[in-house]
Amino acid sequence: MPKKSAPLRPRETDLYGPVKTFLEGQGYEVKGEIGAADILARRGDEEPVIVELKTGFSLTLFQQAIERQKISDAVYIGVPLGAGRAFNKSLAANLILCRRLGLGLITVRLRDGFVCAHLDPAPYAPRQSKLRKERLLREFSRRAGDPNEGGSTRKPLVTAYRQDALRCMSILLDAGQAKAAAVAKITGVTQARRLMADDHYGWFERVTTGIYQLSPKGHAAVKDYAAELKRLAQDAPTAGVGEARVP
Repeated sequence: MPKKSAPLRPRETDLYGPVKTFLEGQGYEVKGEIGAADILARRGDEEPVIVELKTGFSLTLFQQAIERQKISDAVYIGVPLGAGRAFNKSLAANLILCRRLGLGLITVRLRDGFVCAHLDPAPYAPRQSKLRKERLLREFSRRAGDPNEGGSTRKPLVTAYRQDALRCMSILLDAGQAKAAAVAKITGVTQARRLMADDHYGWFERVTTGIYQLSPKGHAAVKDYAAELKRLAQDAPTAGVGEARVP
């Protein structure tokens, strides 16, 4: 059987006809390649509409569209409509970006030329999330020191919650088995019992009611977090471990 030829990659010119027809249907006069603009559309005395075309989302596309905002407030970017989860995720992310930049976004379904305007250009009015801000500030206040390098992605972040778990770990490492109430008293982690019971990291095992020890995974994690355990111990020495130890 003859091999099927690979589908041709779309070209920017494939988008022009459908977008021109779409705009003309709304009463615009449309012309291509006017100066630096891929598409320029006029309707009476209204602000001219500019559309920058590309075969996919790219930094260059956004840079060109931002440059066109020096000419008009009505600037759109136009790309082919893709399929599948990856494109839908990209579309959602780029809609957020367009909204922040004051750009419009249209897609063209190449198989039939259907054009969809997902977003019209408009000034961006940021809405801050008070809840998210409070969470960030609370984490900033609770986190001891600065255990993470900004931009880290290859190792787990040391959050304030993880630091509390490490404080509990240090007590169990020295005491073997310990009462949760005593661990809370020595470390200052008031929610030590809940933290060890929830065991999000798999570091703790309940021996009996109110008494915990490190799990095999917890012992293995000691090496991974040795530096942070040492730093936390220097900041708040674990004096009084003896009273936590179960006879």
